Amino acid sequence: MPAISFQSVSKAYTSSRSPKSATLLALDDVSLDIEQGEFFGLLGPNGAGKTTLISILAGLTRATKGRVSVLGSDVQNDFAAARRKLGVVPQELVFDPFFNVREALRIQSGYFGVRKNDAWIDELLDSLGLADKANANMRQLSGGMKRRMLLAQALVHKPPVIVLDEPTAGVDVELRQTLWHFIAKLNKQGSTVLLTTHYLEEAEALCGRIAMLKSGRVVALDRTSALLKAASSNVLRFKLDGDLPKALADMARITGRIVQFPAHDAVEIERYLCAVREAGLHAEDVEIRKADLEDVFLDVMQQNHDSVAGVGA
Repeated sequence: MPAISFQSVSKAYTSSRSPKSATLLALDDVSLDIEQGEFFGLLGPNGAGKTTLISILAGLTRATKGRVSVLGSDVQNDFAAARRKLGVVPQELVFDPFFNVREALRIQSGYFGVRKNDAWIDELLDSLGLADKANANMRQLSGGMKRRMLLAQALVHKPPVIVLDEPTAGVDVELRQTLWHFIAKLNKQGSTVLLTTHYLEEAEALCGRIAMLKSGRVVALDRTSALLKAASSNVLRFKLDGDLPKALADMARITGRIVQFPAHDAVEIERYLCAVREAGLHAEDVEIRKADLEDVFLDVMQQNHDSVAGVGA
């Protein structure tokens, strides 16, 4: 039995503001299973449908068609059972300003019928660096501490399936390391983890398998190692102080001074460097590296550049 199963899931929205009622297909026939104990990554650009898929999984919105289940419990027909098996950490910092940290966790436990779990609450507080904030009002917490609290609330009823929707967005390196150490520990103990993130180095390091969404469709689904192995090139990387000619810039990935080109062999590497010299530019800190998940992601998105999610009248 999969931990999470998406079967032919579609979600359509109709805009009443349009003169002709336009329909946006946010999800288009998404099917994938996440096995028990997996650390699974769900990647995609903004607007790809990741949050919509998670909202359907959590019961916050209904799919237009298709079926979603958590450990065999249908998220619509058996909502209470499905929700008990699920712990969701949302993107937004949502908190109740009227309670302290410990009170908020006890109340969250009560939503799932869990009582007398102070030992587990203490373990969560200690593991997430919140022990000294146990009696602090939620309004007094910093943004990073609130992010830790969201994770504690998601885990307080000990769900076997954990969903992390951009959990490290805007947090510092220390907090990121704390979160991943604890989540990796839970995963090793058998918890299933579904992660969405824009930090692709995190997905590459943590996720055994990855699905990529674009315009509501699954455009890649495989083991992380297989996706990396399938990358067709190495990457030539260097720094420039000037601007590349447009013909070269169109082939490159440019971040500030850093320029990167896909490079299949030594001849192609020399061709790029020669073109840079002929443009009167000087490349610094030249290196050749293996393609990483970010390179794979950008390549997959580019290959599916012309795919259409289904906007119609």
